[in-house]
Parts: sequence; structure tokens; C-alpha cells
Amino acid sequence: MEKISRLEALNFHSKGRPGKIEVIPSKSHNSQYDLSLAYSPGVAEPCKSIARNKKDVYKYTSKGNLVAVISNGSAVLGLGNIGPEAAKPVMEGKGLLFKIYADIDVFDIEMDASDVDLFVQTVKSISPTFGGINLEDIKAPECFEIERRLKRELDIPVMHDDQHGTAIISSAALINALEIAKKKIDKVKVVVNGAGAAAISCLKLYVSLGLKKENIFLFDSKGIVDYKRKDLTKHKLQFATKKNIKNLKHAMRNADVFIGLSVANVLTQTMLKSMKKNPIVFAMANPDPEISYDSAMKARKDLIMATGRSDYPNQVNNVLGFPYIFRGALDVRATSINERMKIAAVKSIASLAKESVPEEVLLAYDQTNIVFGPEYIIPKPNDPRLISEVSPAVAKAAIKSGVAQIEINDWEAYQNTLRERLGIGSKLIRNITRTAKIKKKKIVFPEGHSPKILKAVQEIISEDICQPVLLGNKVIINANLEEYGLNLNNVEIIDPKSEDQKELREDFSKKYWQLRNRFGITMNESKRRVRDRNFFGSFMVEEGLADGMVTGVTRNYPESLKPALQVIGLQKNVKKVAGLYIALSNDGPIFFSDTTINKSPEEQELIDIILLTAKEVRRFGIKPVIALLSYSNFGSVRDKETKKLRNVINFFHKNHPNLLIDGEIQANFALNNEKRKEQFPHSKLKNESVNTLIFPNLDSGNISYKLLQELSSYETIGPILLGMKKPAYIVQLESSVKEIVNITKIVAAAAQTKRNKL
Repeated sequence: MEKISRLEALNFHSKGRPGKIEVIPSKSHNSQYDLSLAYSPGVAEPCKSIARNKKDVYKYTSKGNLVAVISNGSAVLGLGNIGPEAAKPVMEGKGLLFKIYADIDVFDIEMDASDVDLFVQTVKSISPTFGGINLEDIKAPECFEIERRLKRELDIPVMHDDQHGTAIISSAALINALEIAKKKIDKVKVVVNGAGAAAISCLKLYVSLGLKKENIFLFDSKGIVDYKRKDLTKHKLQFATKKNIKNLKHAMRNADVFIGLSVANVLTQTMLKSMKKNPIVFAMANPDPEISYDSAMKARKDLIMATGRSDYPNQVNNVLGFPYIFRGALDVRATSINERMKIAAVKSIASLAKESVPEEVLLAYDQTNIVFGPEYIIPKPNDPRLISEVSPAVAKAAIKSGVAQIEINDWEAYQNTLRERLGIGSKLIRNITRTAKIKKKKIVFPEGHSPKILKAVQEIISEDICQPVLLGNKVIINANLEEYGLNLNNVEIIDPKSEDQKELREDFSKKYWQLRNRFGITMNESKRRVRDRNFFGSFMVEEGLADGMVTGVTRNYPESLKPALQVIGLQKNVKKVAGLYIALSNDGPIFFSDTTINKSPEEQELIDIILLTAKEVRRFGIKPVIALLSYSNFGSVRDKETKKLRNVINFFHKNHPNLLIDGEIQANFALNNEKRKEQFPHSKLKNESVNTLIFPNLDSGNISYKLLQELSSYETIGPILLGMKKPAYIVQLESSVKEIVNITKIVAAAAQTKRNKL
């Protein structure tokens, strides 16, 4: 992580709109009628409803998705008691994290209230506004009493994240670290340096997970916390030891675990070397840990280490927990966040670290491979699966422990809504996935040696999408599996060049020769070609040995397409294939065609492309609304090119009157209903939202979707190969793992269904 300069930090917070968060209206407000509904007189109706039944506040207002982030600025990060105004940038940052990670709205509230009674009373007074309270950066011991009283006196979730956030994340890390080190939590000796709110909360949760109090050795700024001391608060006293411990160095001898929540550089290499085999060190002081990562790793090669920093493995970051814990609590309208909910979060986070890491996480951290082990004991903060794993676990625990006011019966649907909140996936992809799973189809991957294919297949198996078959040299494939820590033990691997495939090769070569002998292919050439994995895979699909094929990651598009075209061939009455891309927007999918095949299609070829595209869009359960794009609008430019497009439109208006299509039209008018209606009221598209764009040539189509990929946040899927007799899709060279997984879902779904009629 690059060092951030003071000027960069100040500019970030001050440039443009100062601060990091803003309030955005969630309802239409463009007309006087809208404003009358939003305020007077329309607002009176929900007011009266809530007055009759207070619970209706969740129905008619944002309360159910609104959390207060509250601080008095008495213990801000490592800055100490800097006051409420100086705490505001941090609280705004917390609000930003709530929103981007869990789609929870936040009002940050900074209070000039150091007195516990005043603080508690103020929060109670404003609590009707919120669905939950996140306490932040309040010094100990006041924070313990404030949280205890608010949890007792309010009927909404309250959590002091400085305490419980660190406890939950470090507990998940500890569970996994102990598993890797082959140690039992009830047997380990744990030394804790730092006895503030976070440390006390960590120890409470560790004890709930099985840690024995007699195996805990806690240090504060005055030394060991033991029964001899008369200055201990009740919170420290519960972890006071009866053993005679001189100092930290003495305590570290034969220790299994060190937990640091204190200051930099208090742990030495000598202390580290005195620990037991496979020691666990969580040095969580920020920005500089109790011992530097490099120094610690030099001292012990068998060390499992975590810090609070993002530039080293195993970052204990509260953002892994609080957004998803509150999300789950809010969604079942929990009256509190209890111990069972926290433990559910711990176990869910710990479990997620053992699953295959998505490619988008690898890219975010500039790594080619991350597997469960000493350098990966907790998920990365940017892992998009956290919301759909941790929040349901918390919600389930709330229901089982009796603090939930709403029941969730369809957990799969709930997980889907969580993904939707962050734009992860879409209704279209969920529908495709559901279709793909109807009956597990056999999908062949000719590039079985590719690490991206192997990673994609790992995800495909985990989602139970299809039965994958890998083509390639088994030794190379198994070596790559081992290198990337993947487990594909039950996946079929076929080497087309191996002796055990000799009979099948001979059969394929005869059939290929029969197909291509009038195109100059000899029997010897035929035998050579079917040893190629793409030809072999195409024959598997053609002969019914597989239901579909995905290829193209390691070869250019034309080279990958050729075997499928020659062996599988086209649908009846289809003369040319076309390539379709899908862009997943907030308003639904937008289909782009043709983006990969036809350079400059003639009239009939354009007609065929449109027919194939409309059929495919319908297969996804979507009514196609099609715009034929151009640099001209309905004859505004008259030349050979626009005449061709007008002839195509006339053909459809005459022969397919039920197909909603119009053009030629510029892209901005096609995608903007208001502009189109104002300028071209005669258009047959009327008030419909265009969802399918037909490009007049390959240049415009290819350039457009690639610009979209790079310049927008839209997720793109494709290309989908239209017109093939059987599902055989060619992805772009060096496609991402996610793109391969999505295409495989589409192939598996296509193998399930019959093509829709136009």
C-alpha cells in the first residue's frame, strides 16, 4: 500500500462536495404532483397510519434501513480524545462503508456528550429515527456502560463496533489459525497485550468459543492483570490471573497465541522465538503493529500472523463484519445483536475463507492465487460473497434466538436480494442459473490446462451448475490444480491424444473426413485435426457425448470458432452465426448484436442477425425491444448504408409486425425514451425501453461493447454464439473467470431448453 500524503488526504475530503456522503431522494420529485405526494398534502396519510400503528414506520419510512453512527470523539482511531467535530470525518467514512458494503443508509451523529447519562439519554431521545445504532470511537470504560444501558433500554440493534467488530473478525481468524496449527482452543495459552474495549470484548468472545480463562494472560499499560492489583476495573478483573507472571517476556514463554491491541514494537523476536511450535500472532495495533510483519516472519518460519494492515496477509478489518451484521439484524427487525448472532457471524466468516476465492478478489489484491492457509485465514474485505453469507447467518441466529420480529422462509431468495443490493448478479443471471440446474448437463472445456478454466470449473462445481469435462494432458492439468490449490477430484479429464482415446479418435476422424473431404481434407489431415482439443470437444458435442462446449480463453476467436462451425454446424435455415453480448444495467439487461462475427452484413444477413437475436432474447424470458442503430435518424441521412437499414426495417414491419423494432436511429435516441418521444413521436418504439441494440457493422458493435466494458460499471456477459445447432460458445481471448462462469451457465441453460419460435 502506497503511503498517503497529508495533502492527498485533505484534498480527497475537501474537493468537490466536501465530505464523503450525501442524502439522495429515493422517490420521483420532478413534478408538482410528485412533491405533493412527498410532502403536503400526501404525506399526511402515512403519518396517520403510523400514529395508529407505530410499526408502520418501517413500512412508510426509511427507518428499517437507517443506522446512526454515533460518537463523542473521545477515542478516535489512534488520535485519542479529539472531540466530536474532529471525529466527523471518521464517522462519515463509517457511513460510506455501511453503504458500499451492505446498502445501509447512515446518518452520522457527533455528540458533545462525555457524561454517560447525557450520552445515553440523547441516543434514546433520537432512537425513533433509526433501525439500528452503531456506537463508535468512545473511550473505555464509559463505552461498556453506554452500550450496556442502550442495549437494555432500546428495542433496536445496538453495537459498539470498536469492541465487537474486532472481536468477531479476530475470532474468525483465530478459529482458522488454530485449525491450521492443529491446536485446540481449550488447550492454548493466550497472551493479550492491551486491555481496552476491543481486547476485553475479544476475550469474552474467545471464551464463548471455548478458550479457558485460566489460560489467558492479559497486560495493560501497567503490566500483568492479576489479582494482586487494586486498580482493576470490573471488566479487567474477570480476566485477572492468579499465576505469578513477571512481565510480557515471561508470559510469552511457551505461549500458543499472542493478541496485540496496544502499541507498536512491544513484541520482540526473542519473545516470538520463545513461543510454542506453530505460533499464532495477531499484531493489530494500527498503523504500526506490535511487531512488524517482516521481522516476525524472519524470527519464525512456522508463524501464522495477522495484522490490521491491508499491505500484509490476514488483515483483521472490522469491515468484514459490521455492515453484514447490521444488514442481517435489520432485515429481520432484530431487537438486539446478541451473542448467538455474533458467533454466527464468526463461523460464517471463518467458513468463507476455506472456499475458492473469486477472481475479482484476486484482481483487487493483484494476486494470481489465494488459498486457505497460513497467509489466508480470513476473507479479504472486498470479497463480494460476504453479504450473502454473513448476513443470512446473522439473520438466522436472530430468528433462532428469539430477537427477530420478521421471519424469513426463503433463504435463497433472501440471498439473491442481498446480491441485488450491491449489483452483484442480476435477475437475468439468476434465472439462467436456475434453468441451468434443472438437469445437470455435461459441458466440455477443451482448454483444460488453463488456470482460468480450472478456477472457473471450481466455481461451477461449487454452484452445482453442470458436469464439467476437461480436455488436456492429465499431468499438466493436475500440476496446475496443485499449484493453484484447487480440488477437482471428481471432474472427468480426457486427453484426446492418449492411447485410451484411440478408438474415439478414429471414429471422429472418419466422420470429419466425410464432412470435409470435398474441402481438401485428407484422411491423414483428418486424423491430425481430431487430436486438437477444440475439434475433439466439438465432436463430443455433435455426437452427444457432451451437451455443450466453452472454449476460446487461450486462442483467438476465429481459430476457436472454426472447429465448432465445421463439426457442429448451424441451425436449419441459418446461413451465418452472430455474436451477442449482454450488459447488465440497473434497469435490466441490454443486448448488443452483432459484436464478434459479421464485418459488414448485407440486408439479408442483417435480417438473419435480428431474427437470431430476437429469438435469443425471448429465450431469456424477455420481450425484445429492438433499435437498429445508425448515424442517421429515420432518413435524416440518405446514402447506400442508410438505405440498406431502412429496407431491413421495412421488411420487419411488413413480415413481422409483432416484433417491436424500429430504426435507423442514433444510439442516444434509442436509449432515451423522452428524447425519442419528443423528436420522433412517429417511432414504433413509442414509450418502450429499448433493450436490444443491432449494430450495422462489426466495427461499431465491437467498439461499442468494449468501450462499455472499460468506461462503465456494467457487468458484461458474452459473446453468446447465435445460430449454432448445439450449444458451443467461444469466449474472448483471456476472458475473466467470472465471464467463463457466466457463459457456462448460459451454455448449460441452452442445453436444457428448446429454442423459442419468433
